[in-house]
Amino acid sequence: MSGDLQTKIETARHIRKVVKKSSLKTRSKFGASGVIQPLVLMLVSPCLDAREASLLALLNLAVRNERNKVKIVTAGAIPPLVDLLKFQNGTLRELATAAILTLSAAAPNKPAIAASGAAPLLVQILHSGSVQGRVDAVTALHYLSTCTENSAPILDATAVPPLINLLKECKKYSKFAEKSTALLEILSNSEEGRIAITNSDGGILTLVETVEDGSLISMQHAVGALLTLCQSSRDKYRELILKEGAIPGLLRLTAEGTFEAQERARTLLDLLRDTPQEKRLSSSVLEKIVYDLAARVDGADKAAETAKRLLQDMVQRSMELSMTRIQRRATSSTPSKIPSS
Repeated sequence: MSGDLQTKIETARHIRKVVKKSSLKTRSKFGASGVIQPLVLMLVSPCLDAREASLLALLNLAVRNERNKVKIVTAGAIPPLVDLLKFQNGTLRELATAAILTLSAAAPNKPAIAASGAAPLLVQILHSGSVQGRVDAVTALHYLSTCTENSAPILDATAVPPLINLLKECKKYSKFAEKSTALLEILSNSEEGRIAITNSDGGILTLVETVEDGSLISMQHAVGALLTLCQSSRDKYRELILKEGAIPGLLRLTAEGTFEAQERARTLLDLLRDTPQEKRLSSSVLEKIVYDLAARVDGADKAAETAKRLLQDMVQRSMELSMTRIQRRATSSTPSKIPSS
C-alpha cells in the first residue's frame, strides 16, 4: 500500500471521526470544502480499506444533510455503491446498503438510484443479508418506491417471500412493518405479485394479522393488499382470505382505521360476503342500521359512541368464532428479531 493511499485512508478516517458527532453546520462546511469528490473516487480503489474508510466518511457527511446527499450522488457515487452491493464482503455490502438508504432519502437522488439497478440487489439482501442489512434494504426500497419519475416498477415478485417473512418476524405496529406492508401493497398490483403472496408460507395470514395488530398505516396498506387480491379475482381469493379469519379485523377497521382504511375494509367486507350482489348488505348500510338503533336507545347526542361500542361488540363476538386461527398463530409464533423502529 503506497504512502499516498495510506494518507488518503487516514484523512477519510479523520473526516469520519470529526463529522460523526458534529453539527449540521460542520457537515455543510466539510461538504463545501471539496472533500466529497476525492472520497467518491476512493470507492473504486482496489484497496478494500480505502473503500471502507471513504464509505464511512461519506455516510457521516450525508446523515441529516440534504445538500451533502445530493453532492455525493452528483459526484458519481451511485455506480460504485451498486458494485459494492454485489460484493461477498459482508461489511462492505452492508455499508453500501446503508449508503443507498441514506442517499435515497433525498428526493432529488431517487430517480438516479431507482434507474441504477440497485433495487434487485437490495432484494437479494432481503433474502440473505444480516438483520440490519435487511432492515436497511427495506427502508431503501420504500424510499425508492415513492419515486414518481420512475416509470418502470422497481420491484418484482421475488421480493414477496422475504418481505412476508420479515413482516412475520417484526412487530406489526412498527415503522418497519409500515414500510414492508407498503411494498407488499405495491406488489399486489401485479398478477405475479398476487401469486407470490398466495404461495408464500403464511402470506395472506400475515396480512390478516397486520390488519388486526398493525399501526394505522400498516393496517391501511395490509387491507389495501387484501382488497387488491379480492378485486382482481373474487372467486380465486375470497375463500383464501376468509379461511385466515379476516372478518374480525376488517369489522374493527371500519370503526377505528384511517378514512382510507375504513373505505377499503368496507369494500372488502362486501366482496367477502356470501350473498348475491343485489341482496348484499353493504358495510355502510350495516353501520347506519347500528347508528339508528343507538340513536333510538341513547339519543342523538350519544349515538356515535354507542354505535361504536355496538360494532366493537360485534367484532368481539366474531373474534370468538376465529379462535382456531388465533390458537394456530400463537403456537407458531417466534420471538421478533427485527427492530421495532
